[in-house]
Amino acid sequence: MEGWVRLNLTKAIINLWLKVKEFDEMYKMFGGIIVAALFCTSPYLCAAKEMTITVPYNNIPLNEDLKTAWGISVFIDGLQKSILFDTGGDGSILLSNMEKLEINPVEIEIVVLSHIHGDHVGGLDAVLEKNSKVSVYLLSSFPDDFKNKVKNKTGKLLTVKKPHKICENVWSTGESGTSIKEQSLVIGTPKGLIVITGCAHPGIVDIVKFVKNHFKENIYLLLGGFHLISYSESEVKEIIRELKTLKVEKIAPSHCTGGRAIELFEEAWKKDFINLGCGAKIKISLEDKIE
Repeated sequence: MEGWVRLNLTKAIINLWLKVKEFDEMYKMFGGIIVAALFCTSPYLCAAKEMTITVPYNNIPLNEDLKTAWGISVFIDGLQKSILFDTGGDGSILLSNMEKLEINPVEIEIVVLSHIHGDHVGGLDAVLEKNSKVSVYLLSSFPDDFKNKVKNKTGKLLTVKKPHKICENVWSTGESGTSIKEQSLVIGTPKGLIVITGCAHPGIVDIVKFVKNHFKENIYLLLGGFHLISYSESEVKEIIRELKTLKVEKIAPSHCTGGRAIELFEEAWKKDFINLGCGAKIKISLEDKIE
């Protein structure tokens, strides 16, 4: 009986050793994945540590190697999905500038179109010719013929009317405005929200107020076209006063904002003003501190 006990105890020890060895081999293969799944609870930690905002299309010059033309396009990389916000007015210029900036159109996963004007949607066909797998987000109020054309070229058309989550930490404001409908892009970061506008036809102050009320967070960076090109200096100063009251921390007006208006924004924000000309790159840490 004692020998039988010793025999079975020996078998149990051997089996336990084999299980430990098996677990050790499995841990070597899958341990990193298991740990990542258990401990990566923050969307900022799970994604890249840095996002980059690049401007491959703009009528305002900055990078002398790039061609400028009326319109704007902004590329966002380093989030869960790579996003192209608006496509400028000329596809050949957009693709040429993207190549010089080392942005591969095949790697774009999402295109968001702010509004129907040609200087914001004109480059879309060129992008879709290079990448038909991209998902395109546009407003439900876009003309049916435009929506059908996009659907035939990509098959991944999503229409937006109300605020909508596009991917992790990225939202559309939804459709706003009266005569000219428009959507803006909102990106969540540890430092606050980033708001990207195409032309801000509904009013840049109204867009900021909506974002703050809807998302209940401060705005770290406001960038894009503000559509103040026809506004008087006193009107622009009043808008600056309101945006300061709304505590917009950093600002990068461009495209249709107007030359004098951009100067006034720079005077008001000083070191927190960012030049968003064609070719501009803004790197933003997704860790505790944003540079």
